[in-house]
Amino acid sequence: MKKSALLATLVTLLTLGFAVEEAVAQESPWQVRVRADYLKPADKSDSIGGVGASDRLHVNDKTIPEVDISYFFTPNWAAELVLTYPQKQDVSLDGKKIGTFKHLPPTLTMQYHFLPQAQFSPYLGAGLNYTRISSVDLLNGAGRLDNSSWGLALQAGLDYKLDQNWSLNLDVKKLQIRSDVYAGGDKISRVKIDPWLIGVGVGYRF
Repeated sequence: MKKSALLATLVTLLTLGFAVEEAVAQESPWQVRVRADYLKPADKSDSIGGVGASDRLHVNDKTIPEVDISYFFTPNWAAELVLTYPQKQDVSLDGKKIGTFKHLPPTLTMQYHFLPQAQFSPYLGAGLNYTRISSVDLLNGAGRLDNSSWGLALQAGLDYKLDQNWSLNLDVKKLQIRSDVYAGGDKISRVKIDPWLIGVGVGYRF
C-alpha cells in the first residue's frame, strides 16, 4: 500500500514537472508588435526674425507605421526597440511650405509591466531616441539641418491579451528630437520636433 502511494505521488510530481516545464518553454521572452502611430510634432522653434510666433518653423503631422521588438528579462522587465523606415516631413513658415526632410528615429526603452499575467497589462517605459536626419531640402537648397539628434524617450502603454500569443496594444510615446537650422552657413533657428506618438496595434508573443 505504501509503495503504491509512493509510486502514485512520484508519478504526480513527474507529471506536474513536465507540465511546468512545457509552460515555461512556451513562454518565450520575445514579443513583436506592429502599430500605426499618429505623429504629432511639438511645433516649437526659435524665432527666425525675432518677432513672434508668426516666424517660427512648423513640421507636419502624419500617421506612420511602426514595428517594435521586445525582450522580457523577467515577467515585469522588458527592453523594447522601436523601428520604422525614414519618414518624410514637410517644413512650413507662415503657412507656406519651405522644404522637406527625412528622419529615421529608432528608439530603445526599458519597460516595467505592472500586471504581466493579467488580461489588461499596463506598462511604463523610458529610454533613448537616436534620429538620423537626411534628404534635407530647405529654402531651395540654401538651408540645412544637423545630421542627427539624441534625446530622451518616455512611454506608457497597455496590452490587452486575446490569448496566450496574441494581444492588442495601445501605446503613447514622447520623443526628444531637435536640430539646428542653417542658411548660408549661419544658424537661423533651432527646431524642436519633440513629437508625441499615439499608436494602436497588435502584438505576438512567441
